Amino acid sequence: MAQPTTSPRQNTLRRPAEPRPRANRDGNPSPARSQSTSFNWGAALDRWLTDQRSTLTLGVLLMGLALGLMVAFMSYLLNGPADQSVVGAAFSEPLNESGSETRNWVGLVGAYVAHVFVFRWFGVGALAIPIIVFLAGYKMTFGSELLPLSRTTTGLLFASVWISLILGYIVLVTDSAETASVWCGGIGYEFNVALYSLFGWGNLAFIAFALFAFVIYFFDVRSIKLPTFSRPSSPKPNRRSSDPLQTYSESEEEPNEEDEQDVDDARETAPESIQPPLANTFANTPVAPPAREQETPLPEVIAQTTGVTLTIKNREAVADTPDSSEELSATPAPTFEPDPFEEDDLVALHGLYDPTIDLPQYQYPVNELLTDYPNSRKAQVSDDELTVNKEKIENTLRNFGIEIDSIQASIGPTVTLYEIIPAKGVRISKIKSLEDDIALSLSALGIRIIAPMPGMGTIGIEVPNKNREMVSMRSVITSDIFSSSKFDLPIVLGKTISNEIYVADLAKMPHLLMAGATGQGKSVGLNVLLTSLIYKKHPSQLKLVLVDPKKVELTLFNKLERHFLAKLPDSEEPIITDTKKVVNTLNSLCIEMDNRYNLLKDAGCRNLKEYNAKFIKRRLNPEKGHHFLPYIVLIIDELADLMMTAGKEVEQPIARLAQLARAIGIHLVVATQRPSVNVITGLIKANFPARLSFKVTSKIDSRTILDTGGAEQLVGMGDMLLSSNSDIIRLQCPFVDTNEIEDICEFVGNQRGYDDAYALPEFVGDEGGQGDDKDVDMTNRDPMFDEAARLIVIHQQGSTSLIQRKLKLGYNRAGRLVDQLEAARIVGPFEGSKARDVLVQDLQTLEEILKRLKGE
Repeated sequence: MAQPTTSPRQNTLRRPAEPRPRANRDGNPSPARSQSTSFNWGAALDRWLTDQRSTLTLGVLLMGLALGLMVAFMSYLLNGPADQSVVGAAFSEPLNESGSETRNWVGLVGAYVAHVFVFRWFGVGALAIPIIVFLAGYKMTFGSELLPLSRTTTGLLFASVWISLILGYIVLVTDSAETASVWCGGIGYEFNVALYSLFGWGNLAFIAFALFAFVIYFFDVRSIKLPTFSRPSSPKPNRRSSDPLQTYSESEEEPNEEDEQDVDDARETAPESIQPPLANTFANTPVAPPAREQETPLPEVIAQTTGVTLTIKNREAVADTPDSSEELSATPAPTFEPDPFEEDDLVALHGLYDPTIDLPQYQYPVNELLTDYPNSRKAQVSDDELTVNKEKIENTLRNFGIEIDSIQASIGPTVTLYEIIPAKGVRISKIKSLEDDIALSLSALGIRIIAPMPGMGTIGIEVPNKNREMVSMRSVITSDIFSSSKFDLPIVLGKTISNEIYVADLAKMPHLLMAGATGQGKSVGLNVLLTSLIYKKHPSQLKLVLVDPKKVELTLFNKLERHFLAKLPDSEEPIITDTKKVVNTLNSLCIEMDNRYNLLKDAGCRNLKEYNAKFIKRRLNPEKGHHFLPYIVLIIDELADLMMTAGKEVEQPIARLAQLARAIGIHLVVATQRPSVNVITGLIKANFPARLSFKVTSKIDSRTILDTGGAEQLVGMGDMLLSSNSDIIRLQCPFVDTNEIEDICEFVGNQRGYDDAYALPEFVGDEGGQGDDKDVDMTNRDPMFDEAARLIVIHQQGSTSLIQRKLKLGYNRAGRLVDQLEAARIVGPFEGSKARDVLVQDLQTLEEILKRLKGE
């Protein structure tokens, strides 16, 4: 699953140092951002420019500046000679005197700016400058272009220079420099003076050639064709051939009016239906798109497809085949109207569909948002320590009568792996049983024995390092193996024992089950996973459904609502915390899954990747409901709480999604602190082949999550085991702290996003127990109904256990009483493990309700 992969987006911005303290996994303040890094104005400017408020403000400012420049330039063209003396004396006289004498409509500043652009540089060609500034401001303000900005800017800049040159030539030859040099500007006049002294009248040819060269490159002119005044008539070439592979180029023949008339006649006489044998041929045989629209008449397309040549004669279609020349009188000529969304010429006309078109200016998070730990601790294991540990392992094994042939060590970020080759005749199980004895001799927190190492022919002993290495998120995000990854959903999980960065594809897992005791790095692992996806995917390609029963772990991602998050249409909060909304969201995802499968069925695709590729090639019609489908990743931070409060209501949709949702791009990441069998049920566990465990408290929990022991021997703080494809890999999870997550979410959230979060299908479940009212027969109430009602109202506690204890009833009968009380609106609906709300506050009101029920 891991592959070496550097981001196509290499970021060069530097983030300013922030001296705020941070807490690491040890509970101690983590090192602040590099103090030696000075404030980087480039990074600050980039952050400012990505803010929508900044772009709006700057855009309006540029449009206003453009109007001011245009007024100043126009005024200078009329009053320029009179303002030249004022501009020249502006720095030597008081401003109030020089400013009052100017005739420019924008005052002294307008006169000075216009003097530079008009008189010294471009002359009347300077009027192009305000137009360019206005177009740039319009694009920043409204997010669209009146004219193509890049191409228009190039043309206007050339026009301003060329107009200055041609007017300078006119001013020079007419000897009117003193009165008209304001029209040509200094560039045009001085350039013509220099050229005229060298070439005389030949400088006009130079100016004309400059215009010719610009037109050639600007309009991409590659050849000059002379007009043809007469053309000898020649017989029309025979287009019809029995060879279905024969094609005709545009140079060999040109469509004429007779051909077009033949096409129209054929379409008028063609019937509505297609005979089944011929229709199947059309459906299964690709049709090469014509080089130009209606180049080949419609019947000929059919002929080239089926190997039958059709000849149009007096509005009748005659078939010529290699074996027969019978007329197709019995079988009418079929109509062939291909769906425009099945043709490649649509791609040639519009290009491939771009799913990022709604957010074309979206910027991926830069690396500088993550903290650089230049002085982070490294795993320091000296040669002397390695030698001592090897000797201790050999002596311990020798004390129990076990000889080994060799031992080697590999230093990792968290543990050092000692690989031993036992002597012949030694049983592996005997070494495995000495795990605690080896840990005692090494004075280690706990060791893990891998017997045997998969595919290695050795036995591995993992010994924790005394000085651990902290793996920063920035170090793995900027690595080549992650930044150049081509996975569909790449997630970086950490470093292996051999110090290799491990990158996995969530789309291939296809779901991930995480477990770990409190404080062992599970929440940090979820943040690492989310950060990996945000750094690699565009908002149009990925949507996140975040479920956080604890209400505090995933709230930092609220700012991504209009970019990456998905929610129910009526939901106010993008992060789902309420148990009822979790159930509705899970069922909504099941509806989304069914809808996507219907789209794949109509498109004839097997998975999301094939479907999106077909849609990008414009082979699916949006009018038929097809659209680009993003990946959806569901992340549940604490499954145990949901299982306690909702139980089967949560388990069933999770299991259904885990079973079926892989092909249509919905993937699950489920985390829990308590990997017990009543939380990770067999139905859920069977559909999560990829499982990741941080340190757990017991070997039973380790076997529940990984189907093997070892997770209880981890050293914590991000040390974890990944089980995938029956392989167990030990990893050190990267560390990303709260401040880094805040900076990433702020960077993305301040950019232009969609109007709202991605809307999931609406799901309406049974609210308030209304769905059970039909099953409760209030005319056949329990004999103890009144007594149970009074008991509930007196204690103001709507629980089944209270009725059991006080009335000495069994659970089933007490449950039926509670259902009847709910139907009578005395208690509220079921709310998981919490007691039901009591809707009646006093006995007097209750007695009135009971009388009314008896009267019915």
